[in-house]
Amino acid sequence: MTEKRNRWLVGTVLILAMAAFLSLSLLPILSGSQGRRPANPSPAVDPTAQKGELEAQAKGYELVLGREPTNQTALKGLIETRLKLGDIKGILEPLQTLVEQNPKVSEYQVLLAQTKQRLGDLEGAAQAYRQVLDGNSADLNALQGLTALLMEQKRPQAAIGLLKDTLATAAKTQGGAKPQGDGSPGTVDTLSVRLLLAQVYAETKQFDQALGLYDEAIAASPNNFRPILAKALVLKEKGDLGAAQPLFDQAVTMAPAQFKDQIKQMAAQETGPGTSPTPAPAK
Repeated sequence: MTEKRNRWLVGTVLILAMAAFLSLSLLPILSGSQGRRPANPSPAVDPTAQKGELEAQAKGYELVLGREPTNQTALKGLIETRLKLGDIKGILEPLQTLVEQNPKVSEYQVLLAQTKQRLGDLEGAAQAYRQVLDGNSADLNALQGLTALLMEQKRPQAAIGLLKDTLATAAKTQGGAKPQGDGSPGTVDTLSVRLLLAQVYAETKQFDQALGLYDEAIAASPNNFRPILAKALVLKEKGDLGAAQPLFDQAVTMAPAQFKDQIKQMAAQETGPGTSPTPAPAK
């Protein structure tokens, strides 16, 4: 049950905030940085042969790194290849080197935190997330990652405190709070942070607090589908399907094309007593 509920939290946050780094999904960035396509894109390739080719690629990158330990092309290539092989432990060392070589690239640090979390080093993961947030408290990827980690540790009050502190800091900082965020350094995407806070409330069955935040978000950003979808999910979780369905319909109408089918699936999924809807993963 706990695993399902945590998947709902993380999956819904991915949909609502469109984050890219909560499921070790750095492959497009790494591939783009190297200017090459992922290996063996054809579905007809034999899995055994594909694995052998990936292992050979990994050994090639390791040979390069044996001569040039900080070669970033080889580091990224080894991380990408190890991820494709499902070798999470194998990406830790090259990823740590990549982070050391690129201290201002927060995405690498977030991926390092995720990797440590997957390997069971929760303290190391929390430290990595906080290191990013110490440099930029508005980093949504790190904020989401740390929130999910705190929820995994059954520390919802710590998650709530983290998010409330972020909003309070944004409110005190001139120009620091942006209703939807503009991506510039130091600006807080307060809409996404409020949605994340509301999601934590919903996950801990504090539905009134969650719905209140969603109503505030809808009033502040009436043309954004995310708070509408989030409110629909909570109403559905409460069993109020009559109130939830029109909001699902509205979210489908307003959402970008790539999210419409996912929202329809979320609306159609059955929700039993004491369970939470598990949305399709974000694309």
